[in-house]
Amino acid sequence: MNGRFPIAMHIMTLLCTADDYLSSDYMAGSINVNPVLVRKELSNLIKHQLITSREGKNGGYTLSKPATSISLASIYQSVKQGNVLGQAKNQPNPACPIGKQINNHLKDLDNEIEQAMLNKLGTTNLAAFCKKFD
Repeated sequence: MNGRFPIAMHIMTLLCTADDYLSSDYMAGSINVNPVLVRKELSNLIKHQLITSREGKNGGYTLSKPATSISLASIYQSVKQGNVLGQAKNQPNPACPIGKQINNHLKDLDNEIEQAMLNKLGTTNLAAFCKKFD
């Protein structure tokens, strides 16, 4: 797990509740992180077609589609980098009865947990999540 999902959710929630385009500096101030980190995540969200940008004095960022059409699962999938449970860096001993099977069983467990999480995140859209802040 990493910190990208909370940052992406913060960005998406800000954009969902905004009346107009928001600047990356404004979002960085709300999240309390370096604007470079916010701009990196904004680029990723644009790449995944969740937000759009506009340049100029009144430019900034906005959602690319209605918040009711954006599932929390789609936001998670845009920032997912690896296994939910992590990945061992070593190769277990293939002669060991546990070592030769452990990675396959952990991979299955990871897949089950991720599917359960995606199912849960898929039942909520961004608009419903944003109502928590009313």
